[in-house]
Amino acid sequence: MGEPRYPLQGVTVLDLGQIYNGPYATFLMAMAGARVIKIEPREGESLRHRTLIGGAALPFAMLNSNKLAVTLNLKSARGRELLIEMARRADVVLENFLPGTMERLGVGYETLRGVNPRLIYASGSGFGRTGPYRDYPAMDITIQAMSGVMSVTGSPDGPPTKTGPALCDFFGGTHLYGAVVTALYEREQTGRGRLVEVAMLDAVYFSLASSLGLYFGSGGYGGPVNFPQRTGNRHSGRAAAPYSVYRTADGYIAILCVNNKHWNSLLKAMEREDLRKDERFETPKKRAAHEEEIDEIMGAFAVRFGRDELFKLLLKHRVPCAPVRDLAEVTNDPHLHARGMLQWMDHPQYGRIAAARSPLRFDDVPLMPLIPSAKLGAQNAEVYSGWLGLSKPELEQLQREEVI
Repeated sequence: MGEPRYPLQGVTVLDLGQIYNGPYATFLMAMAGARVIKIEPREGESLRHRTLIGGAALPFAMLNSNKLAVTLNLKSARGRELLIEMARRADVVLENFLPGTMERLGVGYETLRGVNPRLIYASGSGFGRTGPYRDYPAMDITIQAMSGVMSVTGSPDGPPTKTGPALCDFFGGTHLYGAVVTALYEREQTGRGRLVEVAMLDAVYFSLASSLGLYFGSGGYGGPVNFPQRTGNRHSGRAAAPYSVYRTADGYIAILCVNNKHWNSLLKAMEREDLRKDERFETPKKRAAHEEEIDEIMGAFAVRFGRDELFKLLLKHRVPCAPVRDLAEVTNDPHLHARGMLQWMDHPQYGRIAAARSPLRFDDVPLMPLIPSAKLGAQNAEVYSGWLGLSKPELEQLQREEVI
């Protein structure tokens, strides 16, 4: 057998992404074998600047492994010419600027498609390229607010709360990756590229499924909202109990039962099989209606055990559960390291970090070796001279004119 061939090997991606959304999509492409050229303004994209604040370097390192780093001033005429020349040779251009930014610079989809009809142009944004909210500023928290995510997150008697992770950014990036790969497949059939776009607001909507089910089931549909929008750690559709996080003697554990098999296994683990005959708990629907009583029973049970002790007991009885772990436990997790999802790396700029690979796995090829994220403009010569064919004097002139 020869060298392993990764699924996107031979695909060249021009990555104009910033922060999390776009860079995550292109990171997935790089880890699937694509050559990703990260194009930044001469001062670097904004996520680089966070590296000056405490440990904020890690997100940049995570999202920009395995990419070639170049600088380019798109506000200069020569910079735009260089982008157009690169687009002529590339397969994908991806950006997640405010809609209309690339068009105002003179390097939007129509312009780039004119020089390369096979080009896939991928646009990520908060609210999309069309619609009344098109020009609203978008960050993860603004999408959480607008999408309804915050309205259903938090305690019932507390304020709307953002989720800990930046889920809207990464939902958007994941969907954008899927859109690009779909368009690449289509191009194999037609020979033509296309524009694809993903709005974070659109991408996160399906994650509200349980809450939406409760809303429509309660007779909402445009009428008054007549149910508690925030359910804390309980099931957001109020369709299962127990379904919550319970205090143990030394931490917390999540325990849930979504069917009678789970419930009966839990009763056996608790040595409370007397509850099988309690008509309040006979069915999932009845248990959900009596979640307060169930939580009281579960709370009294869980606090008698250490977190890991209870986890082992419930696993033995096949009860769905998991310890609530902190970030130190997660970054040192033997499972994630055994699978190669996490890998300790001595990063040349940021020191020792737990670098992450793509969650996507491809049979018959080894995990893509991780290459640390590069310094700003580290591959200017490799890309502009080696790939585009510019001479050394031309490269030096571009630097003097502050084009790169």
